Amino acid sequence: MTQPNILVVDDDPEICRLLGKYLDGQGFRCQLAANKRQCQQRLADSRVDLVVLDVMLPDGSGLDICREIKDERPDLAVILLTALKEDVDRIIGLELGADDYLGKPFNPRELAARIRAVLRRGSSAAPKEERTAPAYRFEGFTAIPERRSLSDPDGTDVPLTGAEFDLLMIFLDRPGRVLSREILMDLLHGRSVDPFDRSIDVTMSRLRRKLNDNGVFRLFKTVRNGGYQFAARVEREEDETQP
Repeated sequence: MTQPNILVVDDDPEICRLLGKYLDGQGFRCQLAANKRQCQQRLADSRVDLVVLDVMLPDGSGLDICREIKDERPDLAVILLTALKEDVDRIIGLELGADDYLGKPFNPRELAARIRAVLRRGSSAAPKEERTAPAYRFEGFTAIPERRSLSDPDGTDVPLTGAEFDLLMIFLDRPGRVLSREILMDLLHGRSVDPFDRSIDVTMSRLRRKLNDNGVFRLFKTVRNGGYQFAARVEREEDETQP
């Protein structure tokens, strides 16, 4: 089995050294970068499965790097490292498409758990079963879980981040059901929701915008004191385009 390749980008040499050693011991292949230039070089020279990215770098903002990564490679997972009190950076990072975030200081064991959770959610490997997973069709859109793809009524691909696609699939598997933020946080991130955590709302806002549902709410409904509900009719059928 191929070891996931993790790129850690942080200008603190001690943090890089410790994380590199720890993640190597946890079954990951770990590369290190101290700044934006080295990060870009590592991404160009090798296959990277996930980037652990500090928000503060000496030659550029980690938020800018996150945006560039998601613009060029939306399927590449990014976990942001932020100062514990920098809520604005976390929110902006999520709006830019970051898959998760962790506040400094943090326990390396928690980071390894977050990495595994994000990689597990974003895995695009087809199941070994012979039976083809169904495609989901709603309001002209088509979502194919095995390909982690979404196309709009015109047949154009809709680029979604890993977190956005996983959130959409949660709703497509439960159409009509009101899902609270607590349930969504548990299903999406595998952890309980913090009262001040806006990650679900931010991801919902991005997903709505990409589905042209922002301000229209024909697909999603916000239920006061309840959560969110997928209101459109969902049809499941075998994907006839599979080889």
